[in-house]
Amino acid sequence: MGDNLRLECNCQASFAPEFDGMSRPRKNNPDHTRRHNMPAPSSEAIEAHLSDLLKPVVHEQLKYYRQLGLRQRILGLPLMVGAVLSLLWRQIPSVRELGRTLAREDLLWCRAVKVTQQALCKRFLEFPASMFEQVLWALVEELKRRWANRVVRPLPSSVAWTFQRFEHIWIVDGSTLEALFRKLKSLQEQPIALAGKIYTIVDMASHLPVAIRFEENPNVADMNQWEWLHSTLPKGGLLYGIRDSKVTNKSGISKPMIVG
Repeated sequence: MGDNLRLECNCQASFAPEFDGMSRPRKNNPDHTRRHNMPAPSSEAIEAHLSDLLKPVVHEQLKYYRQLGLRQRILGLPLMVGAVLSLLWRQIPSVRELGRTLAREDLLWCRAVKVTQQALCKRFLEFPASMFEQVLWALVEELKRRWANRVVRPLPSSVAWTFQRFEHIWIVDGSTLEALFRKLKSLQEQPIALAGKIYTIVDMASHLPVAIRFEENPNVADMNQWEWLHSTLPKGGLLYGIRDSKVTNKSGISKPMIVG
């Protein structure tokens, strides 16, 4: 089966698979397809909401930031969190485009500033992941407080019935992380490998994460997580595991895994 070179309207070259009536086209991973070259438009309402949630949390973590021996520079904690969050919600396609966006407009609580692509790439490689983890769990605590203070939405009858018998209802799922695209020159010499495996426990009532565990080995068996799951689940809790819907019921939720 051959491939035809196709030029699209945005002057990018792509390959379109050939197929006849008896064969099927090759399925491409949509996550690997660049659908756009420019960031999505900003929204004042969304930026105001994100700033209201995260700006106080980020500044509370500056003490931990200094404890790690990190200096307060242009690419410090506030700007790095704002940049990563903007990469996600505005779908900025590359670090180069992130630098251009930073130079021409404010991103959330960060003022526009000129930063070279080399400086951004180096900072992303060196910035400790533990800082983002600290910000995440501090944000989760704030979201828990807001969830507890607002008017509670009625739960489905099955969930309400289960809460009469268990204090906590949690759901756990694991996902294998794909290999990096390795577009940076500093990563191109490294061998291609999956990025590991991540497990997340979510509270069924609040839909907020309870615990996250990362395994560097992408081939680790799910059964190896039993000890961690047992130690995490409190007494009087119920834990469900998400499995492939093809092997369980239509909802994709398996039978209870652990009862505390």
